[in-house]
Amino acid sequence: MRSRYLTTLAVVIAVIIGIGLCSCKKRESVRQDTAPAESVEQEPAREDMLPTEPASLEQKLYKQTKIAFISRRDGNEEIYVMNADGSEQKRLTNNPARDDTPSWSPDGKKIAFRSRRDGNWEVYVMNANGSEQRNVTNSPVEDGDPSWSPDGKKIVFSSWRGVKREIYVMNADGSGQRRLTDNPAEDGHPSWSPDGKKIAFSSVRDGNSEIYIMNADGSGLENLTNNPVVDGHPSWSPDVKKIAFVSYRDGNFEVYSMNADGSNQKRLTNNPAVDSMPSWSPDGKKIAFYSNRDGNYEIYVMNADGTEQKNLTNNPAMDGATSWSPFLVSEEKE
Repeated sequence: MRSRYLTTLAVVIAVIIGIGLCSCKKRESVRQDTAPAESVEQEPAREDMLPTEPASLEQKLYKQTKIAFISRRDGNEEIYVMNADGSEQKRLTNNPARDDTPSWSPDGKKIAFRSRRDGNWEVYVMNANGSEQRNVTNSPVEDGDPSWSPDGKKIVFSSWRGVKREIYVMNADGSGQRRLTDNPAEDGHPSWSPDGKKIAFSSVRDGNSEIYIMNADGSGLENLTNNPVVDGHPSWSPDVKKIAFVSYRDGNFEVYSMNADGSNQKRLTNNPAVDSMPSWSPDGKKIAFYSNRDGNYEIYVMNADGTEQKNLTNNPAMDGATSWSPFLVSEEKE
């Protein structure tokens, strides 16, 4: 058996060698019948053809969102917009009157803001590129602090059209204006929850400014903060679980956060300067705000727990009143 196996193996090897020799002869014959080809140097791969690493979640956030803010860098307060990393700062409004308190629509296509261009403060709406600016309140008294409903159909705002400032709501085109709050004290700075069910706002009805929430129809009023100093400018997190706000409880204005029921109130910023008007990123991981910690008001961003605070704007004029956009393009596929 062993000798027969070795004999068979020898035959197979011989066949393989024979095929290889024939193949070599054929290749050599072809080389003799054709002219030698010139050697061609391969071009190095271009950078745009090299494989790239997938973008991090933070890079996607910075690439796909923008922050609206106000600035006096051109002599008066105007609405500006920039990428979420502070790049490509661009002015959207341009007139001698003041424009401030921008608020993004939930689809990212429009921005509501307050303006004095008609002689008193009114709520305006414009396209996200600054075009088609129009007055949507048209009242003889002060209107401001706009905040969109999550379906983009309504805007909640504050108004002095009575004897005091109250919270009102209207359709996004300015029609159907009606009052939501009615008490002897002032109510302002409304913020519509992302699920559409609640509106947070600040009120002095208990003797000093506190954070309250109510149902979207004005019912179900509830006090969330209760201390002898100013709490104001509430801002809902995208998951509706938290509210960022500003408080003077530690001797100067700082940014705080709390659960949506008012529990677990904690300070996020801690420095002798003013930190104010927080606005959440659409993924809930970061908060934009403005601060004068560098000698004048600038826009800053930090993680939602208060870590990694960094300056986004840097110029001698005032920058403030931030509003972070929703995601403006769909998430890239991994």
